Amino acid sequence: MKKINEECGVFGVYASEVQNLASMTYYGLYALQHRGQDSCGIVVNDGGVFTAKKGLGLVGDVFTKETLAELGHGKIAIGHVRAGVKGSINISNAQPLVVNHVKGSMAICYNGNIINKNKLRTELELEGSIFHSTGATEVIAYEIIKERLKLPSIEHAVSSAMNKLDGAYCIVVMSPTKLIAARDPHGFRPLCYGVTEDGSYVVASESCALDSVGAKLVRDIKPGEIVVFDAMGVRSMTDHCDKVKMSSCIFEFVYNARPDSVIDEYAVHEARLEMGKYLARKYPVKADVVISVPDSGNDAALGYARESGIPYELGFLKNKYIGRTFIFPDQKDREDQVRKKLNPIASAVKGKRVVMVDDSIVRGTTSGRVVKLLREAGATEVHFMVSSPPFLFPCYYGTDIKSKEVLIANNHSVEEIKDMVGVDSLGYLDLEDLKKIATLGGKNGFCYACFDGKYSTAIPEAEEKCKFETKINIDEKTKRH
Repeated sequence: MKKINEECGVFGVYASEVQNLASMTYYGLYALQHRGQDSCGIVVNDGGVFTAKKGLGLVGDVFTKETLAELGHGKIAIGHVRAGVKGSINISNAQPLVVNHVKGSMAICYNGNIINKNKLRTELELEGSIFHSTGATEVIAYEIIKERLKLPSIEHAVSSAMNKLDGAYCIVVMSPTKLIAARDPHGFRPLCYGVTEDGSYVVASESCALDSVGAKLVRDIKPGEIVVFDAMGVRSMTDHCDKVKMSSCIFEFVYNARPDSVIDEYAVHEARLEMGKYLARKYPVKADVVISVPDSGNDAALGYARESGIPYELGFLKNKYIGRTFIFPDQKDREDQVRKKLNPIASAVKGKRVVMVDDSIVRGTTSGRVVKLLREAGATEVHFMVSSPPFLFPCYYGTDIKSKEVLIANNHSVEEIKDMVGVDSLGYLDLEDLKKIATLGGKNGFCYACFDGKYSTAIPEAEEKCKFETKINIDEKTKRH
């Protein structure tokens, strides 16, 4: 597997009346910015007329007051933020995708990774389909449109297309009169919906996006479920539900999601607090202070401090204008961002024995640089606590872990990793403890494949680089410069 597709964020709204949905969608995407920082887009539907705007960069950079005004008002809108992998960051892959076909118009965006994307794409190309992007969004759109030509409604077309899709996906589709949300039968990626005081329905990857637009969480969309919002209200299609075992991504609780989100009725903040508490019980150390690597380590660090009785301190100041280093596609980019992103607070760590808590060690280079910053600030000891088990296997369901060769835990023992990152001790959360924590939310059915190699689907064969990728990127680079 040479590459893993993106982990993104989707948003949609079906309003009770025509209103400024561009701004509403903007705020929803802003709340989901942590899920993707490479491109974003919004499509507003006013009486069947679709107005779209998308671009490369952050939500606040792509959408100005003027561009939001150009999108106008409407009753339905969808939006997307995307985290691309190296070689796929270009305007052609930005979402949502708007498609006009013989039965009308459709806009679509999705989050996840379709593991049989290349097979489906080849079949479509042999039938005469022409592609403008390298992602899976066009593949999904073509499959839905093929079914729509034969079936009476867009929701039935989505349901039929789902029979061909394998892997992780949350799909938001907008037709001239409907908003449709669908979650894959395994439920790999989160998707929920809520309602505002005026009766507008909002769909989002995380509940924090509902909060940002004043919508109250109604519930999570079930694995395999299709939810339709239109003039008749809300209705559910469950033909794909309960066909396979639920396999919700545990990494959403470890890192991906915002701590103020609730996923499948489990508060992310509470789960991360428990991770820290379990670490403190298994790895008690004599230390003066507990700090976190912000922001993803904050909650687990607080849990460790509460359980151990060691004071919690703010050990790093984070530059909030620098993005999440994990989702930068290039290794050099990630390393450059670490230097700009974090600055140790010397008075909090100088001359002290420090427990540093972070969510994971994937490649190891970032962790080593962070530890070096603490040493330079005067920390006498650094004990590294990791609120997840060792990453040993690649992910095929939307998280950018390319192959086991780049995973430090796959190639080195815990003792070797300890020496490589330069800490006095190193503790990982046990997989069995993580499973116990996961069940505290009241549900079973999580995917731990990146930790134990037990995948919920067939493992896809190695993907070849798309033959159009290089050309698209060259064109885009020329356009931008």
